[in-house]
Amino acid sequence: MTLSLTAGIANLGALNTPLLVVALPNGGTLDAELTSLDGTLGGVLSRSLQRRDFRGGRDETLHFAGAANGPGRVLLIGLGKATDRVSSLRRAGAVAARQGGRMGAGSLAFYAGAIDVREGEALAVGLSAGAWEYTDTKTPPPEEDRRASLTSAQIVGPDVAIIEQAIASGSAIAEGHSLARTLGMMPGNLCTPEHLANTARDIAARHSLGVTVLGRSEMEALGMGSLLCVAQGTPEDPKLIALEYEGGTKGAAPVVLVGKGLCFDSGGISIKPAQGMEWMKFDMCGAAGVLGAMEAIARLKLPVNVVGLVGSTTNMPSGTAFKPGDVVKSMSGKFIEIINTDAEGRLVLADVLTYASRYKPAAVVDAATLTGACVIALGHSATGVLGNNADLVKEVLGAGTRAGEPGWELPMWDDYKELIKSDVADIRNSGGRPAGTISAALFLAEFAGDFPWVHLDVAGTAYTEADIVTVPRGPTGVPVGTFVEFVRGRAG
Repeated sequence: MTLSLTAGIANLGALNTPLLVVALPNGGTLDAELTSLDGTLGGVLSRSLQRRDFRGGRDETLHFAGAANGPGRVLLIGLGKATDRVSSLRRAGAVAARQGGRMGAGSLAFYAGAIDVREGEALAVGLSAGAWEYTDTKTPPPEEDRRASLTSAQIVGPDVAIIEQAIASGSAIAEGHSLARTLGMMPGNLCTPEHLANTARDIAARHSLGVTVLGRSEMEALGMGSLLCVAQGTPEDPKLIALEYEGGTKGAAPVVLVGKGLCFDSGGISIKPAQGMEWMKFDMCGAAGVLGAMEAIARLKLPVNVVGLVGSTTNMPSGTAFKPGDVVKSMSGKFIEIINTDAEGRLVLADVLTYASRYKPAAVVDAATLTGACVIALGHSATGVLGNNADLVKEVLGAGTRAGEPGWELPMWDDYKELIKSDVADIRNSGGRPAGTISAALFLAEFAGDFPWVHLDVAGTAYTEADIVTVPRGPTGVPVGTFVEFVRGRAG
């Protein structure tokens, strides 16, 4: 369930809310509205600042009981050194919502002084992200142990019209994040290629989008031997999903977003270690990002033509699975030598990128949890960004920064192509451990055609195996924000 967001005028001392959240930067002071609230609370806010019990550091919190009237409780949250107020408010919103959920508040009000539309939008996204939870496969606790989930939040400030505008766009983006995180968190036996296809059909029905779903037989007819070799070890029908949003000029070249949808990746014959393999249900986060972005883009009614493409299957070991040493023929006609069956995502994307060329795209951006090497190179703080067009790379990096999903460009020098040369085919699917993220992107570049193309390696950023304050263990929603900001940037 997505958080219900409303706007309200700031009259803090009289707010009838279970929890009032006040965001302050490092070294922040009380404005007139907070000074009034401080009087209602007997001066506890000013004393806490004077004693430096609360300093406004990033993620810092201080909790007070309310007075007889007004807010039931007050929670101070630090913004840190507010050099980037948009990002700080997005983060503070997530922390606030998570704290409100732990308290069982049910609803909260959030005050950060005067905010503009971008700040309010980021706050709305953060609040929604912090309130998100996945309970579909959990038995509810006994009634006496239950706490109320956070279901609503009000952003209060001096200008309600600006806040309402911010909430309208922020809620649309939050819906996309929520969809992507829900798909990511679902167990692999529930989030199957067919489920992703049905999700796309649902998005199309609700927003009047075009939708095409190809199965194994249709892909065989198109010669998608690269994608299908990954799918030959599983009885589940693979899916190529296309969602078409026509928000721009009729006939104008679309932006194409591409996502890797491996609903479970065992590694195939090159099987992964058993420890931690359960995390491989997240190997479809690129696909979830595309579907979430298409949901948000349709809600925002952006004036751009956009196509979302997903290639989905599972990578399983069996008597029919593809194996190291095999050579397969891709849809492009290029032959690929299989070196490692755990380098399967690029095989799926190869045919999807070739399929993308039929749309004569203005630009293509793909996202995939593609390489462990990217996690080694960049950790969990930045997405790997590589592409064949310097201007497009810069554009995508800017979109990621605005969305709070930073990326870092890695080189695609010709020297690295030596890593994926094959003795028996046109190219091989793995260049080994050195420069693994780069050689994987160079493999994809062979199928990107002549159109401007950027690859996002989200292996380290699409999900987290530890609680990271703003997000619990599980999916983060990356790269929904980057996709949406990129398309919105194209809207002018």
